[in-house]
Amino acid sequence: MKKPEVKTITLKISDNTKEKMEEYFKDKRRIKTPPYAVFQADEADTVVTLYESGKVVFQGISADIDANIWKETERHLNPNKKLEIKEAGKDKKKQIKNAKVYYSNSIGSDETGTGDYFGPIVVTAAYVTKENIPFLEKLGVKDSKKMTDEHILKIVPQIKNKIPYSSMILTNEDYNKNHQENLNMNKIKAILHNKVLLSLTEKYKNYDYIVVDQFAESYTYYRYLNNIPKIQRNITFLTKAEDQCLAVACGAIISRYILIQEFDKLSKKYGINIPKGAGENVDKIGVEIAKKYGIEELNKIAKLSFKNTEKIKELIK
Repeated sequence: MKKPEVKTITLKISDNTKEKMEEYFKDKRRIKTPPYAVFQADEADTVVTLYESGKVVFQGISADIDANIWKETERHLNPNKKLEIKEAGKDKKKQIKNAKVYYSNSIGSDETGTGDYFGPIVVTAAYVTKENIPFLEKLGVKDSKKMTDEHILKIVPQIKNKIPYSSMILTNEDYNKNHQENLNMNKIKAILHNKVLLSLTEKYKNYDYIVVDQFAESYTYYRYLNNIPKIQRNITFLTKAEDQCLAVACGAIISRYILIQEFDKLSKKYGINIPKGAGENVDKIGVEIAKKYGIEELNKIAKLSFKNTEKIKELIK
C-alpha cells in the first residue's frame, strides 16, 4: 500500500484572519512553540504553526484540506487582498539541516505527554549507528509530529527489535508529587532525560553526539540537575532535533508509541475514550470521571497543575 504523502503548505494571512485562528486553536495548542511563532497546534493529521509575521505553515497528510479552509476564510474576510499560498514541491529532495549530526553514531532523547492533561510523561533515549540510518529511513522515521499514530504503531515494534533504547514513564501520581515539591515541568523533563541518556551512554561508548530536542537553554538544563549525583554532560541541544538526528526521532516515536498504549489502558480501565491534549473535550471527560469516582481519582490519571483541574472542579459543583 502506498504511504500517505505528507504535504507542507504555507499561507500568508491578514490580522483579522490571524485573530480567528488564535481563537480557533486556543485549546489545541502545544506547549512547545517554535521561535517567532504565536502558536503550534494539532488539527487531526496536520500540524499548524502560526508565526507573528502572519505566515501559517500546514504540515501533514491533510495539510491541503486544512490550508484550504483558512484560505477561504482569508478570501472571505479580505476579498480585495492578493492571496499568497505556497506548496512545497512534491519532488523536492530532502534537505538535512545538520548533516554532520544526522549521518553520525548518535544517542538522542525526546519526550511526549507533557501537553496532555491525562496520561503519563514518557521520555526515551535511543542509540542509532550510521549503519542503522538506511533501515530507519526505509521505515519512514522522521519528526513524530509529521507521522500518524497508525504509522507509529506499525513501525515501532521493528525499531525496538533493532535499535537500543531506554524509556521512562512518569505516572501522574509521581508528577503531581513532584509538582507539589516545586519541581516545574522543565526540571522534571531534565531529570528524566538525564536518566535515560545515562542508561545508554554507560552501555554504548561508540557515539559521536548526544542530542536532546531543546526545551531549555543548556545552562538552564544543567541548573535543573544541580542536586543530581550523576549528570550526563557534552549534550548537543538542537531545536527541531527530530529532523536532524534519527536517534532523537526514534526516541520521540518510541515515546509516542508507549503513550498511545498508556491511553488505551486508561480508556479500557474507565470504559470511556480518554482524550489527549488539554481542551474542552478533556474537561468533559474529567467531569465524568470525577462524578463517578470522586475528584481524588484525578490525582492518579491527570496532571493536577493544569488549568483543567480548576475548570473540572467548577463544573462538578
